[in-house]
Amino acid sequence: MSTARVAVAGAIVAALALTACGPENDDTAAPPPSTAATPAATAPATATGRPTSAAPAAPTSAAPTTAAATSATPAAPASAAPAGKRQVVEARTAGGLAKTIGQDAVSDVAVDPGEMRENMHMVLSNFDRPGQTSGRRILLIAVDNIPEDPAKRREHLWRGMIDYALQNGSTGDPTTATPFPAGPLGGSLECLKLPEAPTTDVVCGWSDTSTAGVALFPKTTPAEAAALFAKMRGDIEK
Repeated sequence: MSTARVAVAGAIVAALALTACGPENDDTAAPPPSTAATPAATAPATATGRPTSAAPAAPTSAAPTTAAATSATPAAPASAAPAGKRQVVEARTAGGLAKTIGQDAVSDVAVDPGEMRENMHMVLSNFDRPGQTSGRRILLIAVDNIPEDPAKRREHLWRGMIDYALQNGSTGDPTTATPFPAGPLGGSLECLKLPEAPTTDVVCGWSDTSTAGVALFPKTTPAEAAALFAKMRGDIEK
């Protein structure tokens, strides 16, 4: 073989060797641009700039937040009287007077107590003076755990008691209420008269931070009724 042919053959062999070692046959070479872009294409950006693949998954913190909100809802009060406040109770005796029993006892709500909500108590009783067997009794109504200003509830009870009195033996126009000592339970105690000759009927009322009550005292004076009412209140309000 001539020297020229040997040189040409050598050049062909070298060219084939370089072709065999090109990038398309190298396992460590970087992939083509189209292959590298593929992962990004599986999570296209939405209008918010967040991958759509994140949308189906709800935040894991949503459930604890809901549970916390539910547990924070206050439970209904278990007691009729909130801490630091008093309530009214039925009493067999009040201020030394016996509760009227039998057919002479009050049997229905003679005086409108106003709005009564859950956990409120109402006491409606009449009482006999010592030795009393007939005639008009002392009538008392009281409520506790009052949602509004107790003084306003007392005014409501006053109006109801005056209407009752005028329909059941009392006469005359009610006078302006006069304050009297409220006794050891504090608050406010006032009495007014329903003048008639020769004596008068008296309506007294108390109110404090959570309770209010009124009573009708037939044939007496405001001072006597106020003193007796303060004693009766001590057995009715606890």
